[in-house]
Amino acid sequence: MVEFVKPFAERGSAIVEILGVGIIVLFSFYSLGLAAFRLLQGRSGDPLFREARQKLGRGILVGLEFLVAADIIHTVAVDLSFQTVGVLSLIVLIRTFLSFTLEMELTGKWPWQNQES
Repeated sequence: MVEFVKPFAERGSAIVEILGVGIIVLFSFYSLGLAAFRLLQGRSGDPLFREARQKLGRGILVGLEFLVAADIIHTVAVDLSFQTVGVLSLIVLIRTFLSFTLEMELTGKWPWQNQES
């Protein structure tokens, strides 16, 4: 049974990882293109920079979620060992830290803080 699932998990993990990278790349181009378009419309200054940064940051957050999911699929379904679980733990820890700090940068609040505060 394990050998039957392993090829599907490997392909699934690769597809999810490609999606994560693609999302980050697409949002990078989107935020840059939108900023250039708004600049040509005559908008400039801090609001333009903030908007482009917000869009890029949101794309990075979504892409990171896909990359974490791909790592979890690969570790659990393909290569389960104490070493890979340890590496996965470090990867998830680093990406979670990145997600929290990006959220703080984008909203000015930690993810667990109430939106109304």
